[in-house]
Amino acid sequence: MSSQVGHQATGEAPGGPAARPEPAGGRAPTGKAFLAVLRRDIYVTGKELPSFLAQTLIQPFFFLLVFVVVLGRGGFVSAGYGSIMLPGLIALNAMFGALQAVTLPLVFELSWTREIDDRLLAPMPVWSVAVEKVVFAALRGLLAALLMVPIGVLMVDVDWPVSGLLPAFGAVVLGALVGASVGLFLGTAVPARRINILFAVVFAPIMFTGSVQYPWPTLADLPWFQVLSALNPLTYVSEGIRAALVPQVPHMPPWACVVAPIVAIGLFTLLGIRGFLRRALD
Repeated sequence: MSSQVGHQATGEAPGGPAARPEPAGGRAPTGKAFLAVLRRDIYVTGKELPSFLAQTLIQPFFFLLVFVVVLGRGGFVSAGYGSIMLPGLIALNAMFGALQAVTLPLVFELSWTREIDDRLLAPMPVWSVAVEKVVFAALRGLLAALLMVPIGVLMVDVDWPVSGLLPAFGAVVLGALVGASVGLFLGTAVPARRINILFAVVFAPIMFTGSVQYPWPTLADLPWFQVLSALNPLTYVSEGIRAALVPQVPHMPPWACVVAPIVAIGLFTLLGIRGFLRRALD
């Protein structure tokens, strides 16, 4: 009797999310459920490997083909431009590979299909479902960036210092996490009927103001665009990888390329989790 009164007072059904019992054993079952959901997502990605490769590699491949090979042989860009652009493309793949892995699926899961309800039944907190999506998307972004390396090396003459490989990998990890956190925020903030706005208003500006095709310090004669690029988290990832792999090229201070992505990850993850809780439990 008292249980029924309590449910009526909170306005929730007895089987609702707030009434879901906590898993016995505390964190261990929650961790197992988290890893199980993560393994499932990785397994699905493995089965869809051809589409994943096409989605992540075709665009940067043609960037290199046109900007480095075609324009380079035509004398429109310098011979060393490829070594400047390749780190930016690796950063682009890390961030966009992660962003696309969570944004579009989440928009549909929270709207028409409501597939998110299956995940909410897992024996773990609702917020951890959002964190799992960030982790999975970051893994996809990391893989997309690493797959770009051999393609770039085949098309561009590179002379990367061995000492810069580990810092570059760290920058790639940060870029993947930035993309995943931004994707979580966008996936919970944009309704399905506005999905086309993501491409027109969000994706293209991020791509072309992220210092992918140019080092950020070279924009000193174009201060308004330099400020605009500084507002883009992708800029710091591109500059971080560029500073590690081609340190002779002008670049941002390395500390800024670490601090800014960490701040962006924290901010967008918190905003994304907040939006996820609001939409998932609606």
